Amino acid sequence: MAKPNLLDEFQSIFNVTKIPRIFFAPGRINLIGEHTDYNGGHVFPASISYGTYALANKRDDQKLRFYSLNFPSIGTIECDLADLDYNEAHDWANFPKGMIQCMKESGLKITTGMDILFYGDIPNGAGLSSSASIEMVTGVLLEGLFELKIDRVQMIQLGQKVENDYIGVNSGIMDQFAIGKGKKGHAILLNCQTLAYNYAPIELNDHVIIIINTNKQRTLAGSKYNERRAECEQALANIQTVIQIKSLGDLTEEQFEQHKHLITNETNQKRAKHAVYENLRTVEALQQLQQGNLETFGRLMNESHTSLQLDYEVTGIELDTIVQAAWDQPGIVGARMTGAGFGGCAIAIVEIDKVDSFKNNVNKIYSEEIGYEASFYTATIGDGARELTEGVY
Repeated sequence: MAKPNLLDEFQSIFNVTKIPRIFFAPGRINLIGEHTDYNGGHVFPASISYGTYALANKRDDQKLRFYSLNFPSIGTIECDLADLDYNEAHDWANFPKGMIQCMKESGLKITTGMDILFYGDIPNGAGLSSSASIEMVTGVLLEGLFELKIDRVQMIQLGQKVENDYIGVNSGIMDQFAIGKGKKGHAILLNCQTLAYNYAPIELNDHVIIIINTNKQRTLAGSKYNERRAECEQALANIQTVIQIKSLGDLTEEQFEQHKHLITNETNQKRAKHAVYENLRTVEALQQLQQGNLETFGRLMNESHTSLQLDYEVTGIELDTIVQAAWDQPGIVGARMTGAGFGGCAIAIVEIDKVDSFKNNVNKIYSEEIGYEASFYTATIGDGARELTEGVY
């Protein structure tokens, strides 16, 4: 779908002639390290070229007007700067409202209302982190319009606070961090406990990253995400009766195997095993990429998916069908689900000259098995959340 003329849309919807400023925050993929962020482990995400655009002007009053070109049937959502509490009727607009409220509560001076038009080219419900993208584009928008002095990591933490406390999804910090600190051509190895991070150049040579959308919609708050987190917290509490650790991400493979008997609930033990081994895979993945070992990185991706399927149980028939079909194709280096699971997307690293046959074959297998088609996107790794200044309309 071609991007609409955002300037025309803004001026028409809000009935204004003033030229708005425009901001952008990407979506993200996670190359490896799934469900490790809230377990104190490492993740390895990258910001992508798809994302959320936000056009905005300050108003002379205290009124906030939100409109999304992705949800035109909802129309313009209005509220007052003094009344930013969660409102179920405000649907998607609760994400920018929450960001405005959290930034105000942190002491930042947001003094007037705004007109804000959103447009995203991230597929809805795909698990590429459209909600964090909306939060972070709102953050850079407020930073720009009100000339705020805010550290980017603080903004990232406020985005996570919106997700946790305002929306009610007990998610980790990976999505906002990848989107807020993304760098073109690089992934980020992030320690989710300390927020220490390293940029890693992604040199795919004759390969590309393909995002494969199952087209099974998923909503994070309604999924079993919070349940998985609770299971890991119980497993951690069991192990903490014997050794002093802050998170499952602190454990080595040997320590886990030595103490796993303390986790008497079999399901919780499987969840913890995934958190520990996935964290170790993620650290090794960075080392392998730095040495140019793409094949080994692909094997780690495959092992990650199997662990998410069997130990964490967050894949489902759609993702498993797509990943198995991907594994069976010539030119494949590795494939796995990405995001929280329960639908959403998988990623695959594929030889460039095999991409067309890869897409055709995977889609044929998937549609025959599942009953509807998948969608395919080539992922370009781009910069993080920012104001756009040239050639933007």
